[in-house]
Amino acid sequence: MERLYPRDDADEVRRGLLTLRRGTGLPVAFGGLVAPGGPPRMTITELAGTSTTALRGLAIHAGAGLGGKALALGLPLRVDDYAVARSISHEYDAPVSAEGLRSVVAVPVVVRREVRAVLYGAVRQRLPLGDRLVAAAVDAGRDLERRLADRDAARAALAALPTVPSRPDPTGPEWEQVRQAHAELRGLLTRIADPELRDRLDAVADRLAGAARRPGPPAAALSPRETDVLACVALGCTNADVAGQLGLRTETVKSYLRSAMRKLGAHTRLEVVVAARRAGLLP
Repeated sequence: MERLYPRDDADEVRRGLLTLRRGTGLPVAFGGLVAPGGPPRMTITELAGTSTTALRGLAIHAGAGLGGKALALGLPLRVDDYAVARSISHEYDAPVSAEGLRSVVAVPVVVRREVRAVLYGAVRQRLPLGDRLVAAAVDAGRDLERRLADRDAARAALAALPTVPSRPDPTGPEWEQVRQAHAELRGLLTRIADPELRDRLDAVADRLAGAARRPGPPAAALSPRETDVLACVALGCTNADVAGQLGLRTETVKSYLRSAMRKLGAHTRLEVVVAARRAGLLP
C-alpha cells in the first residue's frame, strides 16, 4: 500500500492567520510552527498584511518577547504598546519597530498539551486590545489546533495502514484490521478541510474497500456519507455511536442507512453490510 502523507502544516498556519484577521479585524497577522525537538523555538514564516519583510524568518525563543512568552507559558498574551511594555523582554524590538507595530496579541496553538504554533495579530497604532478581540484571536488558534490534530490523525492512520494480502481472505481475522483502518479513514474525511488531503485519504479508503471486490455487475453508487455510515455500522457501531463519530444527528444516520439499504436492496443492517462488501464498497 502506497504511503501518503499530508503537505507541510505551514499552509494550515496561513489559513489560521486569515481566520484571525477576519475574526479580530486586526490588519496584520503573522506566525509560524514550533520546531520539533530541542528547546522550544518557533520561526515566523507566514505573514499577512505586513508591509515589510522584517519579521520573516525571525526565530522566536521560549520566553523571549511577546510570542516567546506565550510559547513558554502556553497562554494568549497581549501588549498595548510593544516598545514600552514592561511585561515582556525586548529582543525583537528592531523588527517589530521596522514593521511599525504597536499593539500585539500572541496566541499559542496547543495540540495535545504541546505548543505547535504561535499566531500573532497586530495593529500599527496604540490600541487597547479588549477581551472580545483576544477571545476572537484565541478562537482562531483553537480552529488551527483542531485542523493540526486532524492532520496528525491522518498521518497516524496512513502510517498504520495494514498491508493488504495479495490474496485477501475477507473472512480472516487480519481483515478486521483493514476494516478498522477503512472506517477510521472514512471518519477522518468528514473533518479534513484541506481538499487535496481529503482526496488522497478518499483514494486510499477506496483502495481498501475494493481490495476484495468480487467480479460482477457494477454496484449501486452510494454517497460519501452513506459509505461513512456503513463503514461504522460494519464495525458494530450503534446509530448513536455513528452519530457521535461523524458529528451527525441520530435521525440523520438512520436516514443515510435507510437510503443505503434501498440502493443495495437490503432490509437489515447485516444485509446491507454484506451487500456493500460484496459490491466492493466496504472491505
